[in-house]
Amino acid sequence: MPRDVWNPPLRFASSRLELDAGEASAADLEVVEEDASSILSANESPDLSFRLSANAYRGCFHGCTYCYARTTHAFLGLGEGTDFERRIVVKRNAPALLRDAFMSRSHRGDTIVFSGATDPYQPLEARYRLTRAMLEVCVEFRNPVGIITKSTLVTRDLDLLAALALEARCLVTVSCAFSSDDDARVFEPFAPPPSKRIEVIRALADAGVPVAVSLAPTIPGVNDAQIPEVLKRARDAGATSAFHTLLRLPGGVEAVFRRSLDASMPLRAEKVMNGLRAMRARGQDAEFHARFRGEGARYEAIEALFTLHAKRLGFTPHRFADDDDAPSPFRRPTRQLGLFDR
Repeated sequence: MPRDVWNPPLRFASSRLELDAGEASAADLEVVEEDASSILSANESPDLSFRLSANAYRGCFHGCTYCYARTTHAFLGLGEGTDFERRIVVKRNAPALLRDAFMSRSHRGDTIVFSGATDPYQPLEARYRLTRAMLEVCVEFRNPVGIITKSTLVTRDLDLLAALALEARCLVTVSCAFSSDDDARVFEPFAPPPSKRIEVIRALADAGVPVAVSLAPTIPGVNDAQIPEVLKRARDAGATSAFHTLLRLPGGVEAVFRRSLDASMPLRAEKVMNGLRAMRARGQDAEFHARFRGEGARYEAIEALFTLHAKRLGFTPHRFADDDDAPSPFRRPTRQLGLFDR
């Protein structure tokens, strides 16, 4: 599927270049390799069940129109539209940085989530293998891991994920907000279809890897009615925990989302946006405890629908965080461990 260059106005730029009609060019993939200064990001958000995340890539080829991580490209002086999808930064020293972080005495074995922003298994991972290399470090140190992905490529690393599940802790969360492949293609144009993601859940579960399903985002008037079917398919495939969040469109993300919505669903677009505005009366950049949720009768109906079916199917609440009562299995390898602890 060809992609024309289009970005919303840069929020941190004093000027903007506008192309005349007919001058739109194809958005070719541009990969920038960098040596990053650090790899672990810490958050203090009470909305999230983890503290540390690692991102080997900036930008994401999947091109999900609703992705909140698009806003991070603006801090690089890049656009939140096709720049985010096709101008991708690769942190080539990510595995070495993770090893250094684990060797630091300040690290206590907290769960590392891959990733808090872009998909750790986007297509470039097949070439660079940075996520796999970081997982190998986690296996060596027995550091607990969480993964969030839409990609079928995660099954390449079943050996490492199974080892982590056995010797440390590991939870793979497969993002699958749609039961319809056609609807998903509108909002997730370059990601594998939901039908393939259900197969990923089954492969992970069959390998003994704990699997969760993320129904994020819920888009009113588009996929809210698909919640029961997604939950059933995921549970039948082996997922054991689930969560959902309401669509949030910070910064320039709203312009990207609205552009694709208008083009693909012109007769429904305004109704969808009105429904979202009604649930987010306080705006898109909501505060902690509210940013993933909505308000009003319609949102309460969506929440009740999810809760009813998740409970009926036996899902447990989703959580990446470590059990406070269980010590981390993390340990730094020594020469003796390398020789005898197999």
